[in-house]
Amino acid sequence: MSELFNTLSYYFTYPFVRYAMIVGLLIALCSSLLGVTLVLKRFSFIGDGLSHVAFGAMAVAAVVGVTNNMLIILPVTVISAILLLRSGQNTKIKGDAAVAMISVGALAIGYLLINLFSKSANIAGDVCSTLFGSTSILTLTVSEVWLCIGISAVVIAVFLLFYNKIFAVTFDENFSKATGIRANAYNLMIAVITALIIVLAMNLVGSLLISALIIFPALSAMRVFKSFRSVIICSAVISVFCAALGIILSILFSTPVGSTIVAADIVVFFVFSLIGRIKS
Repeated sequence: MSELFNTLSYYFTYPFVRYAMIVGLLIALCSSLLGVTLVLKRFSFIGDGLSHVAFGAMAVAAVVGVTNNMLIILPVTVISAILLLRSGQNTKIKGDAAVAMISVGALAIGYLLINLFSKSANIAGDVCSTLFGSTSILTLTVSEVWLCIGISAVVIAVFLLFYNKIFAVTFDENFSKATGIRANAYNLMIAVITALIIVLAMNLVGSLLISALIIFPALSAMRVFKSFRSVIICSAVISVFCAALGIILSILFSTPVGSTIVAADIVVFFVFSLIGRIKS
C-alpha cells in the first residue's frame, strides 16, 4: 500500500497530472449538477447530440488550420444547443428526433472532413483520441485549465442562483409558466450551460462518452434518494469520486482516462441499485 501511495505522490509532482485532476473534478461536478435536471426532463441525450456537434466543429477547426480550436468549437456548440431547443419545441420535429438528426449529421460530416482534408498522418489516432479522450486530458495547458475553472465557476454560480427556478422548470414546466416563470428562458439557459460543459468534457472522456458523465451519477443517486436536493448532492459526490478514482486508476494502470471514469460510474451505479433494492 505504501508503494502505491509513493507511486501516486511521484506522479502528482508533474504539473500535467495535477491539471488533469483539477479539470476532471470540475467537469464531473458541473456535469452532475445539470445531469439531474436533464434526466428528469427526459432530455439526457442532449449531451450526446452536442458532443457530436463539438466533434464536427473540431474537424472544421482542424481543416481550416485554427490553432485554438476552442474559438470554433465553443460558439458552434452553443448555437447548436439553441437550435436544438428550438427544433425540439417544433411540433413537426420532436425532441428525440432533433437530437438524433443533429448527432448523426454532425458526426458524419466531421469524420468526412477529417478524411478529406486532414493533414495529419495518423487520422485514426486523432479520431480515436477525440471520440474517447485517450490522451487529451493529460496535455492540458495552463490557459485551458484556467478556462475550465472560469466556466465551471460560472456554471456553479448560475445553478445556485437560479436553483428554485430550475427546480420548478424541471418538475412542472406548464405550472411554472402559469406562475410567471419564463420557462423557455431557463430551458435556453440550461441548454447553453450544457453546451459549455460538453466542450470542456471532450478533453476528459471524449465525444462518445460524455453522456455517461451526465446520466450515470444522476441515475445512481435516484436509486437511493427521492428529493431533488438530496439527489443533486449525492450525484455531485458520486461524479467527483468516480472522476478522481478513474484518473488515479488510469495513471497507475495506463488505461484510457475517459473509459476508466465511465467504468467507475457503471460500478457505482450497480452498487447504488443494490442499495436501493435493499432499502426498499
